Amino acid sequence: MSGRTNEHDGGRRADRDAERIMPHLEIERAWLLRGEPELPAARSSIRIEQGYLLGPDGMRHGARLRRAIDPGGNVHCTMTRKSGTGLVRHEEEHTLDASAFEELWPQTLGRRLSKVRHVVAHGSLCWEIDGFIGFDLWLAEVELPSVDTPVELPAWLAPWILREVTEDPRFRNSALALRGVPQ
Repeated sequence: MSGRTNEHDGGRRADRDAERIMPHLEIERAWLLRGEPELPAARSSIRIEQGYLLGPDGMRHGARLRRAIDPGGNVHCTMTRKSGTGLVRHEEEHTLDASAFEELWPQTLGRRLSKVRHVVAHGSLCWEIDGFIGFDLWLAEVELPSVDTPVELPAWLAPWILREVTEDPRFRNSALALRGVPQ
């Protein structure tokens, strides 16, 4: 079966060639940082390229394509659909093979970003610190097991926090890929 798709189907046809991962709720808080924090030595770093396919209406994004390169040089490609805003969103992710990713990637032209993600464990939570390539922006995110999970900012991160941006859609990666850094 062909994985061919067009720009306005949001990648739905490519889903047939993707390994389905169960949908789940993403509960995530995010903070704008004043610069690159001094990160603990115990971390992993991942290079990420993301692009956004147009949805069926040809306007809004329909799905995110992501190519992530881990510290061992392994490449992981996914297609993700998210819905909702703010703290709790629905997420459905599929693993793509490299050829399906390469076939869809040109359709994201003009709607892309690159970043380096540093992953740092702190207590029972895993912090993700994203440094964006091509513009001066640093964000910290933490995914939570429930909406009422208390969040204690790590001592190494707290001095770098400008403000929480969980409810500010301008700081979602899709918005950054389309419009750049908010003023």
